[in-house]
Amino acid sequence: MNFASDNVYGVHPRIMEALSAANDGTAASYAGDDLSKRAETMLSEVFETEVRAFLVTTGTAANGLALSAITPGYGAILCHAEAHISCDECNSPEFFTGGAKILGLHGAGGKITPALIEKTLKGFIRGEHDPKPRGVSITNATELGTVYRPSDVKAISDLIRPRGMKLHMDGARFANAVAGLGVSPAEVTWKSGVDVMSFGATKNGALMLEAVVFFDLGLAEDFAYRRMRAGQLVSKSRYLGAQMVAYLENGLWLENARCANALARKLAAGLSQVKAVSIPNPVEANEVFAIIPRKLNDRLLASGAKFYDWMPDSLGNAIGPDEIFVRFVLSFATPDADVEKFVALAKG
Repeated sequence: MNFASDNVYGVHPRIMEALSAANDGTAASYAGDDLSKRAETMLSEVFETEVRAFLVTTGTAANGLALSAITPGYGAILCHAEAHISCDECNSPEFFTGGAKILGLHGAGGKITPALIEKTLKGFIRGEHDPKPRGVSITNATELGTVYRPSDVKAISDLIRPRGMKLHMDGARFANAVAGLGVSPAEVTWKSGVDVMSFGATKNGALMLEAVVFFDLGLAEDFAYRRMRAGQLVSKSRYLGAQMVAYLENGLWLENARCANALARKLAAGLSQVKAVSIPNPVEANEVFAIIPRKLNDRLLASGAKFYDWMPDSLGNAIGPDEIFVRFVLSFATPDADVEKFVALAKG
């Protein structure tokens, strides 16, 4: 019963088969192979517009490099206080951007709003003594399992675009967000004003694979050099291309996400039947957050279940002294029987 992360599960068999097939024969290196080129074409098809897509190995690299394309070292990027770029990537965005400031905003449910962004921007009154606001980064699905709808994204874009700022989306769990929303990838990205995104695959069935996807093609002009300088231009790039092609082919990426999301809803429904458990945030993707008694937490962990306690800051005073805020993450590969067993244990 491992609900610690979707990273704990393995590679989807179809992606592993694609890797094995790519291992035969020879291929051009450094993104010159047919599979890497096909991956970019397929991403354009998925998003229903021409994109520039650069394959990398980690989400940390994808985020840092994407942000480096929209801000110089004297700039500032606004995001949620619990966003990965703010507190989970060891200053990688600051490193790749050459020192840009990451400003975390405390929004409810893991989301930031135009009102919160506008209030923050009004504080930039010191001219060159302040960093220059150059962009906003939103995470979809968020670190608290909620999602930004197209209208949410557009509202942020409409606010910042007249100020010359760019919009980045961290899509480590983008597939789960799209599956949960039931909208097209285009609707919640470039059609709503996203300029560049980190398109995740590792958490949803790939071995190690992310992509930096540019909708504003001008931002991609020198990105090949940024990727190379960061050590993310893989020599045997066909193995990244093979993963992405298999991930997108026949909608596997959304198939996996729908499965994980359904398991999350099932877990949440089961836990909701336990009197002492409350679920403060809507379950909109593949993560479930719950407030549970510490005694129940200890009993579940002792039974062999794996999950993490989480930062309760966004909940204010909602957690009592004998309670704990916890996170469960579901994967396409999570056994359905594990969900049922865990719910039974919680009820018992």
